[in-house]
Amino acid sequence: MDSFYTVAQEASEEQIIEKSRFIGLVKRIENTAQAEQNLKETRESLPNARHYVYAYRIHASKLEKSSDDGEPQGTGGKPVLDLLQHRQIWNVQIIVVRYFGGILLGTGGLTRAYAGTARVALEKAGRTLLIPHQIYSLKIPYSWYEQIKYGLRQHGWESANEQFMEYISLDVFIQYEEQDHFVAWLDEHTNKQVLWKPEGFTLKTSAIIS
Repeated sequence: MDSFYTVAQEASEEQIIEKSRFIGLVKRIENTAQAEQNLKETRESLPNARHYVYAYRIHASKLEKSSDDGEPQGTGGKPVLDLLQHRQIWNVQIIVVRYFGGILLGTGGLTRAYAGTARVALEKAGRTLLIPHQIYSLKIPYSWYEQIKYGLRQHGWESANEQFMEYISLDVFIQYEEQDHFVAWLDEHTNKQVLWKPEGFTLKTSAIIS
């Protein structure tokens, strides 16, 4: 699994262009079912619009899809998808809703309107990097607890889910390229008195990127 960019938050922005109302919605998704549900909910919450243009990218399957929803071919969905590709953003759906204002924009005008509305909504959402981490479950003797916690902080390794029973158990999140270093440090530092085992992986968010 590799790192990838996604949005920092969901967002919406609105523009009036030649009397048409364009509403851009940025949604997080992980699969096509969520994308279809977002579109259904948007049609319900913003009813009677002329067009519901959208584009999305799903990282796990490397799936990309767009729709002009009745606009001239290539003037709606493609410019929105191009924007997501250019920003290298995954697991995101952008829906641009258009309430027609009576003035025809032409193919160039439509392309600029849909791309521009998607862009301002995406800028509001922000961009962040998701980094895969291996989860390690530790069983720590009480005599080692403070030293292990100090070492984790010193290395910048995040921990969570502490439980105090016969042993202290907790989870540690380690970037893939640091796994060998983490295991070697833990075994050598404690003379293998702290037990560990891998427990799957998760994606952790880095700092927000503009």
